[in-house]
Amino acid sequence: MAEPPGTTPVIRSQQDVNDLINSGRAKGGKSGAITFIALGGIFIDAYDFSSIAFGLKDITESFQLTAFEEGAVAASIMIGALLGALVGGYLVDRLGRYKLFMADMLFFVVAAIACAVAPNFETLTGARLLMGIGIGIDFPVALAFIAEFNALRGKGSKVSLWQPMWYLATGSAFLVLLPLYFLIPEDSHDQLWRWAVGFGAVPALAVMLVRHKYMDESPSWAASQGDLHRAAGILRRSYGIDVRVEQPQQQARQDRRGLGDVLAEFGRLFSPRYRARTILAATVSFCQSIQYYAVGFALPVIISGFLHQDRLTSILGPLVFNLVFGVLGGLLGVRLANRLGSWKLSASGFAICLVALVCLGLLGTPEGTWPLALSGLLLGVFVFFHSYGPGAQGMTMATLSYPTSLRGVGGGFGQAVLRVGSMLSLLWFPTLSASLGTGVYFAVAAAPVLGLIVLALIRWEPVGVDVDAEDAGEPAPAPNHLIGKEK
Repeated sequence: MAEPPGTTPVIRSQQDVNDLINSGRAKGGKSGAITFIALGGIFIDAYDFSSIAFGLKDITESFQLTAFEEGAVAASIMIGALLGALVGGYLVDRLGRYKLFMADMLFFVVAAIACAVAPNFETLTGARLLMGIGIGIDFPVALAFIAEFNALRGKGSKVSLWQPMWYLATGSAFLVLLPLYFLIPEDSHDQLWRWAVGFGAVPALAVMLVRHKYMDESPSWAASQGDLHRAAGILRRSYGIDVRVEQPQQQARQDRRGLGDVLAEFGRLFSPRYRARTILAATVSFCQSIQYYAVGFALPVIISGFLHQDRLTSILGPLVFNLVFGVLGGLLGVRLANRLGSWKLSASGFAICLVALVCLGLLGTPEGTWPLALSGLLLGVFVFFHSYGPGAQGMTMATLSYPTSLRGVGGGFGQAVLRVGSMLSLLWFPTLSASLGTGVYFAVAAAPVLGLIVLALIRWEPVGVDVDAEDAGEPAPAPNHLIGKEK
């Protein structure tokens, strides 16, 4: 029940904590810094994913890798992220957001250094697998933090901020490479990737130290464990707001769960209430991952292979595509998230990406200045509208579609499905591009087609819905409150 303005808020249950945050009464304090720090973790995630993409060809030649081994190097980080997302997503809901958020940074620091000095294929692959585990844990935790520290009205935009941050990080990987290209002797350019990967340990260490100083547990999670007094303390430290607890101190839950209980948590994602949401979020995540890792992530390969450009252009091109088209597209999506919602952003983004992919396939290998410029423009359009729409919305849906008690598992499952898509894309795109050439764009176009089909069948919109009210026993919200009308 809402308290009169000017009075000390009273919390008697988890829903009171959620209502206090969702209403916007709890604001200011460290909440903005917590959102920014959470996004900083996603910056590290994206940087580590992208820093090695440029050097994959050099890695293959230096270590004399077979085609299978090259695929293993590329996919190992995705396998680790898949494992980290599934296990980490469950542990996030059981152990809390803060503990996992601090622990996963150690993976980044250790793995980045190990990758940079790796003497052989086995060490590099193992280090990237370790790095992937950290990424898989960190991603759903970061989005859960953002969702649970911001008011309901702004959740869609705040959670969607991860996409422009992702492109800022991927562009920064090439920004690090650019001065190194000129500083390092040309005969050592095949080692540029080691410098870029190793540098990732620096921001990871900085983020870990800042998290230790400023981060706190999610008040919604603490309340969900029955510890309202702890939630009250977090609200005071994070928002500078004093609340009164009108309930005896409850003993925090001590979970003793076996494998059956773990599987039951994932099974909840497919219960009648959540099934459609889970299918939609997983499909958008899977399809956007397929198209991104085939085109957006592979920009250095496309520029050097399909467009026949030199090494410097394969640094400058992705830098521009990510920092200009990717960041601006993501920011536009953030601005429109609360007005249009995830469903419309996903559908419109997939539709324009589909058109861009078909046009790239029809254009083929460009010969001459104007065809080359048109190919570059189409790649820019693809990156812009991928970032604006489905790039962000799969994980946004997976974060906002579930209440606090299930958010870690839901986000982890969405991240796991996303990594399955990325592994498939990384494994089959090189093979198909070798056999089909630029015709591979037509194959990639199947991803947005599938995404559009599922979006047409499932019209669930999570933006602006108080899903935490479901845990309090209130009716499930209508699934299409933003679909077909402006808010």
